[in-house]
Amino acid sequence: MGRMGDATRTVPCDAVAVSSIIETTGLVMEFPSTRALDGLDLRVSPGVTGLVGANGAGKTTLISLALGLLKPTSGGISVLGLDPSADGPQLRAMIGYGPERNVFPDDMVAYDYVRHFAQIRGLPRDEARSRASDSLYLVGLGEERFRALGTMSTGQRQRVKLAQAIAADPRLIVLDEPTDGLDPVQRDEMLAIIVDVNRKFGIDVMLSSHVLEEVERICDNVIALDAGRLVAQGSLDELAGALGGVDVEIVEVADRRDSIDLVAQRLVAGGWTVARRDPGLTVTGENDEEVFDAVVRAVADSGARIGRLGRRRRTLDDVFTNERGDSSDRPSTARTGGTE
Repeated sequence: MGRMGDATRTVPCDAVAVSSIIETTGLVMEFPSTRALDGLDLRVSPGVTGLVGANGAGKTTLISLALGLLKPTSGGISVLGLDPSADGPQLRAMIGYGPERNVFPDDMVAYDYVRHFAQIRGLPRDEARSRASDSLYLVGLGEERFRALGTMSTGQRQRVKLAQAIAADPRLIVLDEPTDGLDPVQRDEMLAIIVDVNRKFGIDVMLSSHVLEEVERICDNVIALDAGRLVAQGSLDELAGALGGVDVEIVEVADRRDSIDLVAQRLVAGGWTVARRDPGLTVTGENDEEVFDAVVRAVADSGARIGRLGRRRRTLDDVFTNERGDSSDRPSTARTGGTE
């Protein structure tokens, strides 16, 4: 997917293998008018990790602490086994960062912008030039690399931010709302590139997002924050795994508008527990395989058709609902862009 596919990844000789990318203990960050983080205990595992939460949840504050841009009020934080406050320069050479805001020098071309940041992170000039081109090709801007940043679209600028984050071959990249302002097609393309960065080059990723659906699509692990507190953490399979039961979407035929009700009635008569979830049903019993068979028979006997059939899964939206006990101010499940 670009010329970086043939690049050999280099790891700093003083890099230490760690089981957690970021780890905090009793982390507190207070500002004059608010407590942004309140006793945070978390571990970010290798892979692609989604940092989710609504506006004011503390995501950007946590990122700033991880980068050593802020010093915690109390508690501890380590990133790649290092203390961001004490080992800031060494750590920042190992991390790529894509900020949320688009603050660009409009007259500078994308290639010069990416090359400049690669040199700042310690790459020799010739290598920085090569990596700038490679990373811009990787994010799909190879033909646009000498275009002025001020003439680029929002989607192109988001790709430039990702290119500069990966150009110096970091061990970890931190991306703050990398799909903000993108349309659905651009969002899908950006998420695919992020997955490639992790899978092909072994670079760990932590991305901040308020869109739960995109986190569920690409992340291995999730950190969920609410008002500075930890709501949930763990692998996506653990947090949004199978709940038991079967979801079935019913497609009604023209002359049988009551087919969903008929399917439900047949299943209830057979001893199964049925809940209505438009445009279909959730059916539970002691054995999911037997439930599958019963659903297929009930649909066929009712003259309807199955649109979708699968095991019931909990979503990240369910996690927020269960942990918080309400549905107010949860991160969005929509796929349109927005500003946190």
